[in-house]
Amino acid sequence: MEDFESKDDGVIDDVDSESVSGVPQPYIKHPLQNTWTLWYYENDRNKNWEQNQREVTSFNTVEDFWSLFHHIKQASELKQGCDYSLFKKGILPMWEDNANIRGGRWLINLEKKHRGHDLNNYWLEVLLCLIGEAFDDYHEDVCGAVVNIRAKGDKIGIWTADALESQSVLEIG
Repeated sequence: MEDFESKDDGVIDDVDSESVSGVPQPYIKHPLQNTWTLWYYENDRNKNWEQNQREVTSFNTVEDFWSLFHHIKQASELKQGCDYSLFKKGILPMWEDNANIRGGRWLINLEKKHRGHDLNNYWLEVLLCLIGEAFDDYHEDVCGAVVNIRAKGDKIGIWTADALESQSVLEIG
Protein backbone atom coordinates (compact mmCIF):
# COMPACT_ATOMS: atom_id res chain seq x y z
CA MET A 1 0.00 0.00 0.00
CA GLU A 2 1.36 3.40 -0.93
CA ASP A 3 1.58 6.39 1.39
CA PHE A 4 -0.60 9.41 0.82
CA GLU A 5 1.41 12.42 -0.25
CA SER A 6 -0.06 15.86 -0.01
CA LYS A 7 1.00 18.49 -2.49
CA ASP A 8 1.02 22.17 -1.68
CA ASP A 9 -2.36 22.57 -3.36
CA GLY A 10 -3.94 19.98 -1.09
CA VAL A 11 -4.46 17.35 -3.80
CA ILE A 12 -3.70 13.77 -2.82
CA ASP A 13 -1.18 12.08 -5.08
CA ASP A 14 -0.02 8.50 -5.65
CA VAL A 15 -3.25 6.85 -4.51
CA ASP A 16 -5.03 4.07 -6.31
CA SER A 17 -8.68 3.19 -5.84
CA GLU A 18 -7.85 -0.06 -4.05
CA SER A 19 -5.95 1.69 -1.28
CA VAL A 20 -8.76 4.22 -0.78
CA SER A 21 -11.71 1.84 -0.75
CA GLY A 22 -10.02 -1.35 0.38
CA VAL A 23 -11.83 -3.11 -2.46
CA PRO A 24 -9.99 -4.17 -5.62
CA GLN A 25 -11.16 -2.10 -8.62
CA PRO A 26 -12.82 -5.00 -10.52
CA TYR A 27 -15.18 -5.61 -7.58
CA ILE A 28 -16.59 -2.10 -7.29
CA LYS A 29 -20.13 -2.03 -8.67
CA HIS A 30 -21.93 0.96 -10.12
CA PRO A 31 -25.22 1.58 -8.28
CA LEU A 32 -28.44 2.51 -10.03
CA GLN A 33 -30.79 5.16 -8.66
CA ASN A 34 -33.53 2.55 -8.22
CA THR A 35 -33.78 -1.16 -7.63
CA TRP A 36 -35.52 -2.88 -10.56
CA THR A 37 -37.42 -6.16 -10.68
CA LEU A 38 -37.68 -8.41 -13.72
CA TRP A 39 -40.94 -10.33 -14.15
CA TYR A 40 -41.76 -13.16 -16.54
CA TYR A 41 -45.27 -13.99 -17.70
CA GLU A 42 -46.05 -17.32 -19.34
CA ASN A 43 -49.63 -17.88 -20.44
CA ASP A 44 -51.01 -21.07 -18.92
CA ARG A 45 -54.77 -21.24 -19.40
CA ASN A 46 -55.09 -23.45 -16.30
CA LYS A 47 -53.86 -20.59 -14.08
CA ASN A 48 -55.13 -17.08 -13.49
CA TRP A 49 -53.15 -14.03 -14.62
CA GLU A 50 -51.42 -13.45 -11.29
CA GLN A 51 -50.34 -17.10 -11.07
CA ASN A 52 -48.80 -16.83 -14.54
CA GLN A 53 -46.74 -13.77 -13.54
CA ARG A 54 -43.45 -14.71 -11.87
CA GLU A 55 -40.88 -12.48 -10.21
CA VAL A 56 -37.46 -13.45 -11.59
CA THR A 57 -35.03 -11.24 -9.65
CA SER A 58 -34.20 -7.71 -8.59
CA PHE A 59 -31.00 -5.75 -9.18
CA ASN A 60 -29.61 -2.34 -8.29
CA THR A 61 -26.25 -2.12 -10.08
CA VAL A 62 -25.16 -1.79 -13.70
CA GLU A 63 -23.13 -4.98 -13.44
CA ASP A 64 -26.04 -7.00 -12.07
CA PHE A 65 -28.26 -5.73 -14.89
CA TRP A 66 -25.79 -6.92 -17.55
CA SER A 67 -25.29 -10.24 -15.79
CA LEU A 68 -29.04 -10.80 -15.81
CA PHE A 69 -29.50 -9.55 -19.37
CA HIS A 70 -26.85 -11.92 -20.73
CA HIS A 71 -28.32 -14.94 -18.91
CA ILE A 72 -31.95 -14.70 -20.00
CA LYS A 73 -33.55 -15.31 -23.37
CA GLN A 74 -33.77 -12.36 -25.70
CA ALA A 75 -37.27 -10.99 -26.16
CA SER A 76 -37.47 -12.47 -29.67
CA GLU A 77 -36.79 -15.94 -28.24
CA LEU A 78 -39.78 -15.91 -25.89
CA LYS A 79 -42.73 -18.12 -26.75
CA GLN A 80 -45.87 -16.57 -28.12
CA GLY A 81 -48.03 -15.30 -25.26
CA CYS A 82 -45.06 -14.57 -22.99
CA ASP A 83 -43.93 -11.23 -21.55
CA TYR A 84 -40.96 -9.70 -19.80
CA SER A 85 -41.66 -6.80 -17.47
CA LEU A 86 -39.12 -4.58 -15.76
CA PHE A 87 -40.54 -2.39 -13.00
CA LYS A 88 -39.20 -0.42 -10.10
CA LYS A 89 -39.01 -2.66 -7.05
CA GLY A 90 -42.29 -2.63 -5.19
CA ILE A 91 -44.40 -1.92 -8.28
CA LEU A 92 -46.23 -4.92 -9.71
CA PRO A 93 -46.58 -5.13 -13.51
CA MET A 94 -50.35 -4.80 -13.36
CA TRP A 95 -52.70 -1.85 -13.79
CA GLU A 96 -54.28 -2.56 -10.40
CA ASP A 97 -51.05 -1.72 -8.53
CA ASN A 98 -51.35 1.61 -6.70
CA ALA A 99 -48.40 3.06 -8.64
CA ASN A 100 -50.04 2.21 -11.99
CA ILE A 101 -53.73 2.72 -11.30
CA ARG A 102 -53.77 6.33 -12.62
CA GLY A 103 -51.11 5.64 -15.20
CA GLY A 104 -50.87 5.16 -18.90
CA ARG A 105 -48.37 3.79 -21.36
CA TRP A 106 -46.49 4.61 -24.49
CA LEU A 107 -46.74 1.72 -26.90
CA ILE A 108 -44.44 0.56 -29.68
CA ASN A 109 -46.15 -1.95 -32.00
CA LEU A 110 -43.95 -4.20 -34.11
CA GLU A 111 -45.05 -6.47 -36.90
CA LYS A 112 -44.14 -10.11 -36.44
CA LYS A 113 -41.54 -9.85 -39.23
CA HIS A 114 -39.54 -7.44 -37.00
CA ARG A 115 -39.39 -9.90 -34.11
CA GLY A 116 -35.68 -10.59 -34.44
CA HIS A 117 -33.15 -7.81 -34.49
CA ASP A 118 -35.51 -4.82 -34.18
CA LEU A 119 -37.48 -6.15 -31.21
CA ASN A 120 -34.33 -7.05 -29.29
CA ASN A 121 -32.69 -3.69 -29.98
CA TYR A 122 -35.78 -1.66 -29.08
CA TRP A 123 -36.31 -3.66 -25.88
CA LEU A 124 -32.67 -3.18 -24.84
CA GLU A 125 -32.87 0.56 -25.56
CA VAL A 126 -36.00 0.84 -23.40
CA LEU A 127 -34.34 -1.12 -20.57
CA LEU A 128 -31.28 1.12 -20.68
CA CYS A 129 -33.48 4.22 -20.62
CA LEU A 130 -35.29 2.86 -17.57
CA ILE A 131 -32.31 1.86 -15.46
CA GLY A 132 -30.26 4.86 -16.62
CA GLU A 133 -33.02 7.29 -15.59
CA ALA A 134 -32.89 8.77 -19.10
CA PHE A 135 -36.19 10.61 -18.80
CA ASP A 136 -34.56 13.69 -17.26
CA ASP A 137 -36.75 15.37 -14.66
CA TYR A 138 -39.54 12.86 -15.27
CA HIS A 139 -37.79 9.60 -14.37
CA GLU A 140 -39.85 9.34 -11.18
CA ASP A 141 -42.99 9.23 -13.35
CA VAL A 142 -41.86 6.04 -15.10
CA CYS A 143 -43.00 2.82 -13.42
CA GLY A 144 -41.57 0.24 -15.81
CA ALA A 145 -41.84 -1.41 -19.20
CA VAL A 146 -43.31 -4.56 -20.72
CA VAL A 147 -42.53 -6.49 -23.89
CA ASN A 148 -45.40 -8.70 -25.14
CA ILE A 149 -44.85 -11.50 -27.67
CA ARG A 150 -48.09 -12.15 -29.55
CA ALA A 151 -49.25 -13.93 -32.71
CA LYS A 152 -50.30 -10.77 -34.56
CA GLY A 153 -47.28 -8.73 -33.53
CA ASP A 154 -45.20 -7.69 -30.57
CA LYS A 155 -45.53 -4.67 -28.28
CA ILE A 156 -43.22 -2.74 -26.03
CA GLY A 157 -44.94 -0.50 -23.51
CA ILE A 158 -43.45 2.12 -21.20
CA TRP A 159 -45.76 2.54 -18.22
CA THR A 160 -46.19 5.94 -16.61
CA ALA A 161 -47.50 6.77 -13.15
CA ASP A 162 -50.07 9.43 -14.04
CA ALA A 163 -51.70 9.67 -17.46
CA LEU A 164 -53.11 13.12 -16.63
CA GLU A 165 -49.67 14.70 -16.15
CA SER A 166 -49.46 15.81 -19.78
CA GLN A 167 -46.01 17.44 -19.60
CA SER A 168 -44.51 14.34 -18.01
CA VAL A 169 -46.25 11.99 -20.43
CA LEU A 170 -45.05 13.96 -23.46
CA GLU A 171 -41.46 14.18 -22.20
CA ILE A 172 -41.32 10.44 -21.48
CA GLY A 173 -42.73 9.56 -24.89
